[in-house]
Amino acid sequence: MATYKKRGFKPQTKAEIQEFDEQESTTAEVFSSLDEGASRSEEWVSKNQNYILGTIGVVAIAVLGYLAYIQFVQNPKETNAANEMYYPQQYFDQALTSPTQKDSLFTLALEGGEGKYGFLDIIEEYNGTKAANLANYSAGMSYLNMNKYQEAIGYLEDFSSDDEILGALAKGGLGDAFMQLGQASDALGYYEAAINHSTNEYTTPKFLYKAGVTALDMGDKSKALGFFQRIKDEFGGSDAAVSIDAFIGMAKGGA
Repeated sequence: MATYKKRGFKPQTKAEIQEFDEQESTTAEVFSSLDEGASRSEEWVSKNQNYILGTIGVVAIAVLGYLAYIQFVQNPKETNAANEMYYPQQYFDQALTSPTQKDSLFTLALEGGEGKYGFLDIIEEYNGTKAANLANYSAGMSYLNMNKYQEAIGYLEDFSSDDEILGALAKGGLGDAFMQLGQASDALGYYEAAINHSTNEYTTPKFLYKAGVTALDMGDKSKALGFFQRIKDEFGGSDAAVSIDAFIGMAKGGA
């Protein structure tokens, strides 16, 4: 067993001398190995310094280029796109409250006018911006309200958002479009996606109701009952709950 040796310790016995020599030898080997490793590292660095410096230079240029792109290209592009959204958004909002002129107002929102961009122009000219993404939603909803369901599907599928309201409305809009095209199974899938996207007092009961009615039309009364019962249990004060007992009764009939 090794023993603790004070500073200045001098071995006296043959065994102590042997142990001391072994420790000195081991220490020398360790430092020798470290020296050799350091020498090999220095040699490798020396041989590959051009490659190393080149790699660092490429990375630095890439980072600076990215920052410059964000500062001088992407940020101004985002600002311009957001400003362009003001004109078509006005017509879109007016169309939602003006049923007699909705088609002409939605067309102006989509195509623009008076030298101003519409949603379709923004999508094309400012692709990759937040405004263009939002324009996909607005264009999809415009086409949905104009009964142009294939176009609505195309634009709504290109929209993505984590926002609990807009994200759910987009998925629900896809459900409405597929329902109008007679594809009830696809519609139900999107209504369920809208329900699962977020839980809130506005969109959740709305799409629970649509999902329930769709499932009922498809003959799946058990699934329909689940949707209707959730409205009754969790959203009893919503518009969807007004006649929910009647729908629960229909779903229970043979469920």
